Amino acid sequence: MKESEGKLIAVVRIRGEVGINPDIRDCLNLMKLHRKHRLILARNTPSMRGMINKVKDYCTFGEVDAETIEEILTKRGKLPGNKDLTEAYIKKISKSDIKTFSKDMSKGKANLKDLTGVKTFFKLHPPLGGFERMGIKKPYARGGSLGYRGKDMNVLVKKMI
Repeated sequence: MKESEGKLIAVVRIRGEVGINPDIRDCLNLMKLHRKHRLILARNTPSMRGMINKVKDYCTFGEVDAETIEEILTKRGKLPGNKDLTEAYIKKISKSDIKTFSKDMSKGKANLKDLTGVKTFFKLHPPLGGFERMGIKKPYARGGSLGYRGKDMNVLVKKMI
């Protein structure tokens, strides 16, 4: 994951909070992953990698492309008052359309904080067809759902939108 320094990664909380260590719960709350099936888009920086490493037994993460970011923003983006994020709002704030803004986000030129008022987390559905065969308590490398996925994160996010 270090080779993708500066790229945008998606972090999805998979497991609940029963029996969780308070330090890990605090870290999840700082990342705005308050409940299951919440997603954040974050830059791959050393500080964020440290936080992700701490919560890797409760989340899955990986790089996302511009197409997936565009789909997340159009289908799951929210404004305060639980209003949907519209293309007109993005044009008004950032002076570009959703497709251009999502490409800029994937390249590191734009950030969600540039869109004032947009919630920085996204509520997702459980994945269509379920998680991987070994369940939500084993790492992705061993057939489970947790930990680093790489480019396969796009597939999971599209199943959850």
